[in-house]
Amino acid sequence: MTDTEYGRRRHPLRLRGRNVAWVPPLLLLVGIVLLDLNTTERFRIITWIVLVPGTAAAICGVWTTGAFAVLAVVTYVAVDSAWPGEYQAGLGDFVLVAVGGLLAVIACAVRLRKERQTLHIQDIAATTRRTVLRPLPPRWAGLEHAGVYLAADVEARVGGDFYDIQPGPHGTRLFVGDVQGKGLGAVETAAALLGTFREAGYHEEDLATVAERLEIRMLRHRRHTTALGREDGDRFATAVLIGFPEDAPESIEVVNFGHEPPLAVGPRGVRELPSGDGLPLGFGDLAGGLSPVHRVPLAADETLLLVTDGVTEARDRRGAFYPLVRELAPAVADRAGRPDPWLLVRLVRDGVLRHCGGRLVDDTTVFAVRRVRGAAAGEDGEDGEDGEEGRLRS
Repeated sequence: MTDTEYGRRRHPLRLRGRNVAWVPPLLLLVGIVLLDLNTTERFRIITWIVLVPGTAAAICGVWTTGAFAVLAVVTYVAVDSAWPGEYQAGLGDFVLVAVGGLLAVIACAVRLRKERQTLHIQDIAATTRRTVLRPLPPRWAGLEHAGVYLAADVEARVGGDFYDIQPGPHGTRLFVGDVQGKGLGAVETAAALLGTFREAGYHEEDLATVAERLEIRMLRHRRHTTALGREDGDRFATAVLIGFPEDAPESIEVVNFGHEPPLAVGPRGVRELPSGDGLPLGFGDLAGGLSPVHRVPLAADETLLLVTDGVTEARDRRGAFYPLVRELAPAVADRAGRPDPWLLVRLVRDGVLRHCGGRLVDDTTVFAVRRVRGAAAGEDGEDGEDGEEGRLRS
């Protein structure tokens, strides 16, 4: 982060690109002076000028705060001297204003140091997120998509939700999921699963083999964290693995690892795809087998919508869950034609935030995707790395 970027993010009070954080303390100083000079000796408030550098310390830089501290002392002396001797505030209040200005400068320096540390941590978190959730071009591997990720921890901005698209010689694969838990441990697990998906999704012909590789990777990761003595050795992940076969443009293959079922949204309404009977990744050994592969129809005019449980488990003040299908159906019906992925993502995002009043209790991901008409899966490049510079709208 450059000094210019830091300066722009540090000053929330800007007008037409200019920093105007100095205006409130200046107005406060002028107001105190005018009020003191236009009232009687029974209402001397010039000592209140100590609030000026204190206000500047909260919203301005160190040098600006120092300037207001000096200005407060000079103004105090000038205004107090304008009164007759018996009505002057005196030396005691002068020391109060001077010491108050000095403490304001120190407080401002401490605040800016903490702000810089916080912004640095947020930048690290954002970089970690971009590394795990690599940017994807809006049209990629024969698919048009849009996605948004909202972290429940707005300061950390990282969590266990993930998604990715991987083209390959056996068709395009989509992977969306949610790792149990929060923090860097969840991010580490998501990165491990995505790495396996990007390799297996490209090389393996059978989607069931990709699913098997993901289950094995989850078990290996759990054994590794357990061997390290960490407490998250029982972590698991819900996910949906989807294949877009090139030889069947009107259908998709779905493997559901205990995740929210995908929704097919089209001119005929909203329908829920079969959720399957699979367990989350990491629990395959309990079921005695892997999650089955289901081939389900997906019409050319339908858009696939996938969400994590941050959407379906969002509650309002009365404790009611967000009714995704009920909210989505009329909105889609009002717009005839093929649903746009970004439109669906925006509708769900705004609806969830409105429903819960902006108080997310879990990381939330909304991802929508549809086939590009007349596009082949391989026309955008054979490997996901070619689109690394693309930006995902969020």
